[in-house]
Amino acid sequence: MGSVGVTPAAEVVGWPDDAVEVGRIVDAWGLKGWLKVQPFASDPQALFSTRLWYLKPSDKVGVVRPVFAPGTFPSQLKITQVKDHGELVVAQAHEVPDRSAAEALRGARVFVGRASFPAASVDEFYWVDLIGLSVVNRQGDRFGTVAGLLDTGPHSVLRVVPDAQSVAPPAAPGPKPVPEAERLIPFVAAYIDEVSVERRTITVDWGLDY
Repeated sequence: MGSVGVTPAAEVVGWPDDAVEVGRIVDAWGLKGWLKVQPFASDPQALFSTRLWYLKPSDKVGVVRPVFAPGTFPSQLKITQVKDHGELVVAQAHEVPDRSAAEALRGARVFVGRASFPAASVDEFYWVDLIGLSVVNRQGDRFGTVAGLLDTGPHSVLRVVPDAQSVAPPAAPGPKPVPEAERLIPFVAAYIDEVSVERRTITVDWGLDY
């Protein structure tokens, strides 16, 4: 993807209800206030899909340098340009005039509104849309809900945690029952029968004893 020029947005008040964290500012880039961003997805389309990014300060102690006066840390950035830069994304914002201001944002968390995400292709899903879905197998056994996903490179893996309606796995031999634990289910066609965001359910070909 090449560079994308963006017209500065009008002032927006308030944090969007559908804000999703999509990356983190890792450093300044160049001398003119450009930001270097580490996207959380292998395909950073969300960062290109909107001209308005929302920020929260770094949650790591000692990362942000004291360039912004107290109470003036920008909660929003109006993006004027954004480009691919290898595995990173670089962007220029109206509120960041120079390298010092860009360095002050090092570690800041970047959010965008979910409504601005590009439409997913058929049989493709954004991770954020899978979080919280119920996971059941072909026999109707409920494993729990999706707590997150792991990116292993070739494919993603669902992290499924038990909930109040989960069916416990078979007990192992011995005096102690097997405790309910997180299940890891590869998110590939061989094991995923159906994903219904509307019904908030993922049906899998996965046994209780796997």
